[in-house]
Amino acid sequence: MSEQGRGVWGLGRGSERKHPKQRKYWRTAFVLALFATAVFAAEQVLEGDPVSSDPLGPGLRGTAPLHEEPQAPRMARVENFDIRRGRAYTSQPPTIPHAIEKYEITRNVNFCMYCHARVRHEQSQAPMVSATHYMDREHNYLAEISPRRYFCTQCHVVQTDAKPLVGNEFLDVHTLLEQERASQDDAGGKRRRARETPR
Repeated sequence: MSEQGRGVWGLGRGSERKHPKQRKYWRTAFVLALFATAVFAAEQVLEGDPVSSDPLGPGLRGTAPLHEEPQAPRMARVENFDIRRGRAYTSQPPTIPHAIEKYEITRNVNFCMYCHARVRHEQSQAPMVSATHYMDREHNYLAEISPRRYFCTQCHVVQTDAKPLVGNEFLDVHTLLEQERASQDDAGGKRRRARETPR
């Protein structure tokens, strides 16, 4: 590429010396575009467009406009009933059915293991930790819980009375199979009745 070509496109060393007006023009255009975007955003906020136009629902802000501070929702209470919830899919980590706010899980102490460890669950009547938590990466069984499964709350969470922010139509595999069987039985019955009806 020639010296002239490198200078025009700003690839050469002397491009700033050769075309200072061109660089100043692009800098000014960029600043003006940023300013126009900021003015447009400020107008939208001042008009008080509610956030509720979102198709997923109002979310955490509710219907408060962006320029107002909404009232914070009530914090969800942790359920402390010791009643276990069902799992939505096969490998879902079970939720914790009791409060754990005072539990200590550090490098030296794991308060969960006082009840859920293999050697203590009989006295506490708590469910024993899964056998997979005693396996290392090569699937060898260990005497103590595996270090990669040691911090329980990285997978298991407490149950709260929080209402969902958006709708959820999730169906587990069992329900889907039941629906499929029912539709097949219904279709088979219709075919049978159609064959039996005289023409």
